[in-house]
Formats: sequence, structure tokens, C-alpha cells
Amino acid sequence: MSDNQWGPPGQYPQQPPQGPYQPPGQYPPPQQYGQPQYGQQPQYAGPPQQGGPGQQPPYGGQVPPPGPLAPQPWQTQPNYTARPPMQQLPHGMGWGAPPPGGPRPPKKKSKAIWFIAPLIVVAVAFVGLRIVSIVLKSNGPDDYSSPTVPVSTYSPTSDPSVSPTGEPTSVPTAPRTTQPTVTRPTAPRTSTTTPPVKRGPTDYEMVSRNRIYSTGVMAGTGCKESSARPANTAGANRNYVQLKACLARAWTAQVRRSGATFRQPTVVSFTGTVQSPCGGTMSDTGPPFYCSANETIYMNLREDIGNYGRYDKVWARMWMLHQFAHEYGHHIQHLTGILAANHNMRYEAPDRTSALEMTRRLELQASCFSDVFIGANRRTYPVTGRSLSQWRFLIVNVTDYGNDHGDAPNHQYWALRGFNSRNPGACNTFTAPSARVR
Repeated sequence: MSDNQWGPPGQYPQQPPQGPYQPPGQYPPPQQYGQPQYGQQPQYAGPPQQGGPGQQPPYGGQVPPPGPLAPQPWQTQPNYTARPPMQQLPHGMGWGAPPPGGPRPPKKKSKAIWFIAPLIVVAVAFVGLRIVSIVLKSNGPDDYSSPTVPVSTYSPTSDPSVSPTGEPTSVPTAPRTTQPTVTRPTAPRTSTTTPPVKRGPTDYEMVSRNRIYSTGVMAGTGCKESSARPANTAGANRNYVQLKACLARAWTAQVRRSGATFRQPTVVSFTGTVQSPCGGTMSDTGPPFYCSANETIYMNLREDIGNYGRYDKVWARMWMLHQFAHEYGHHIQHLTGILAANHNMRYEAPDRTSALEMTRRLELQASCFSDVFIGANRRTYPVTGRSLSQWRFLIVNVTDYGNDHGDAPNHQYWALRGFNSRNPGACNTFTAPSARVR
């Protein structure tokens, strides 16, 4: 079984042909949690995460509000320099002082006065017009009534004085200079378009089109059964060690060809109760299980030792082989992403019926993976003769109490597909019709 959470999970063997019966009391004494474990303590990945899959991490802190903005150029008050007062031009002509000695008698009238007087009048008129012209020019052509000069015609550093003669002062202008044309180097254009992010596979694509299905036929590794028998704790553990090494040699090439990274799982054997990060406390009254949180296979010593002492010994050895390889199949699902994607699909299932079907697809595939390995090594383990007969008996005589592992006919169907093909591609339960995963 895997780390599912529904009902009393697991497939339980129906009673095989009877063998020598050993009375109760033959089981090893209860052992401490995690013992024995091939000389090392189990490493745990920590408590399970709360919440459903897809939970987003908290967003970062809020961006602090911006400080006051610096005043913009149009918001500042210009500091104009006060305009200088305009110099007033004299109005009219000045008169001289009286002659010394008092007034003099009038002179005799000259005949030429009739001729000179018109000339004087013309001269005075001309001078008057000239003065008016100077005044108008100093006031500007557009504003004859303003006593001041427009601001734009002055600069704060210009001399405000005006010539007393009434003549406008001319300001020399600097000659125009042509600035040389500077050619600036241009930076190469860079594209501002962000390339599209490649979409990863969906959960359904991960389980139905996984690359593990295209890795081909599994090669035999020459795996042999341990000479020890699971009559006690030491014998069972020696079988676990042997099977773990055989399965690693067989699955490493398949996993790497799928593009995933291969890692060996940890194995913990237990009696009594055991705790894991995947489901709290588990009892030895249930089957073995796999926890992906710490990549650990938990093997039930009480079940394996009890089966060997109570039932047919060949059948008990085949059952232990199949169960260990089944849990290793869950580890392969974990390494290739199938286990996590299936968990997401179960979590998002619209109802319990749909969720249980997704669980059965997962469990039947793990059994198929198990029998890919057994089929690839059937000649050396060996699974022939009486061992083959007992293996065929056990793959169909199962009882699915939790409706989460598949009924007996479907379990047999997928087990035979794996055993005969020796190819993980025959184990794609996620594209099979619902009738094949009941």
C-alpha cells in the first residue's frame, strides 16, 4: 500500500494451502520503533505539510509608500529681478538768463523778417517732430501709453541708463557660431519581449504520459533469493536487504532513461506500531506501506514472519517478495512524479468515488511494477515450478476491504501484464477504462 488515508487499506491474502502450523508465541518480542534497520536509524523528513496541494506560500511584505516628491520645475516661483525705472526724456527747450545791464530797447524791424520768420517756424516744427519720434521709439512700437519697458527687452545685468541725448543705445550682438555635429554611438537594440515560459505537464499528463512508460523492457539483473528464511527477525531482514539491492540494480537504468534521478529508499522493519510522516501511527495488523515524505519502505515483520510460520512456506516467501517489490513500485512512482500528481488528482476529485478510483489506479500500477521486476528475474530468483504456482495463486486471491487497491480479477490482470511484458509501458493504469481498475 502507499500513503493513502482511506479506510482499512491494503490487500490481504486469502488463506493459502495449509502448511505446518506453529502455535502463538513464536513471533519475536515487540521491538522498539525502527529496529532493526540495517544498522541505521530511519531519517524523517519532518511532519507532513498542512493544507491541500497547490497551497501558495505567503506573499512578501507590502512595498513601503513613496516619500514626498521633490517640487517640479513648474511648481517653483521664479525670482525675477525688479525692472529699472525708465529714464524720462526732457520735454521742451530751455530759456537763457536776461542780458547784463537790464532790458535793452527794441531793435528796428528788419525787412528781412518776413523772410526769416517762416524759416524759424519750419525749423521749430522739424525739431519738435524729431523729439516726438525719439520718444515714440523709446516707448516701443506696440505700447505707446505705457511708461515702462517690457521685461523681455531687459536682463538683470543690463545697464538701465539711457543716453541723455535721447538716442537709443545699441547693444552689439555676438556673432553666430556653428556648433560641430557630434555623432554619438548607438547601443545595440535589445528585445524587450519576454520569451514565453514553457508550460510543465499537468497532473493528468504526468500520470498518463510519463516517460517511465517508454523506457523499454527491464533487463534481468541475476537477482537471487536470500538463503535466509523469514522464520525470525534476522532472516526476514536479510531477505529485505537482498531484495532492496536487487530492485535498485533493476530500476536504476529505467528511472534514468525516463529523465528522473534515481535514489535508493530507506527500509524500516517493525512490529507493534510505527509512526511515519505520512499518516501518523500505523499498526502491524495492516500491510506494509511506503512513505514518500522520507522515501521509506516500512515492512511488517509480524506479517512476514507470521505467514511463514502459519501457511505454506513457498507461498509465504512469494508473498513477501511481491509485497516488498510492490512498495518499491511506489518509490518508483515517487521518483518519476506519478505519486505526487496522483495525490493532487485525488485531492481535487469531485467526490469520494472518484478519489477511490484514482487510488486504485495507483495501487494496481504499483503491483504491475512489482511484477515487471519479478518477471525480469524469474529464472534466477527463481520464480518457477512450485514458486510460480504459488505466485499465480497469490496475485488473484486478494481481498480489497477498503475498495482502494483493486479487486482480485483486476489485480491479476495488471500483475500478469507486468510479469509477461517485463516493461513498465504495460503498466499505464491511468489510461485504462474504469472497468479495468475496479
